[in-house]
Amino acid sequence: MTDWKSLNYVVVDVEGNGQQPPDLVELAAVPIVAGVVGEASSWLVKPDQPISHFARRIHGITNEQVEDAPVFGYIEANVLKALDASALIAHNAHVDVGVLQRKLGDWECPEVFDTLKLARRLLPGLSTYKLGALVEEFGLDHELDGEDRPHRATYDAIVTARLFVHLAGRRALEELRDQPSGGDRDDEPALF
Repeated sequence: MTDWKSLNYVVVDVEGNGQQPPDLVELAAVPIVAGVVGEASSWLVKPDQPISHFARRIHGITNEQVEDAPVFGYIEANVLKALDASALIAHNAHVDVGVLQRKLGDWECPEVFDTLKLARRLLPGLSTYKLGALVEEFGLDHELDGEDRPHRATYDAIVTARLFVHLAGRRALEELRDQPSGGDRDDEPALF
């Protein structure tokens, strides 16, 4: 059995503009190296389309906050450097991966670990597997400063990293690899 700490991971979270298809307004990447959660890198991005009222209500990012932010092309090299890892982790990963694939074109996504699917499989019987509920259940938001809050990319990436480390525990890498997770009742279809 392979120790899960043998891989280098990057945890990502994206916040979107509420349009379809969703466009990026904020991105955070948090490395996990040798099982240790590292420092977050994050970027505000000026989207091609304005941020919808609905999305603003979710993450609190306004059009004014991103009007002077760079367009994605200016940060793409830094994002690719941050994503250079053996595996990618996200909560409800298909959303984050989809946005990254649209924005990065030729980028080859590494192996993906979805903490939503992992939590469903490894922690059966919980009433919900939404990130906020899991953060509360396991106290994963300790020592986050006041700027970071739920539905912001840095906060969500950090607590997702902590959730993954919690779920991985003493498990072997093979136990963490994707397996059928059952229904998708908590999958959120849209990116905010």
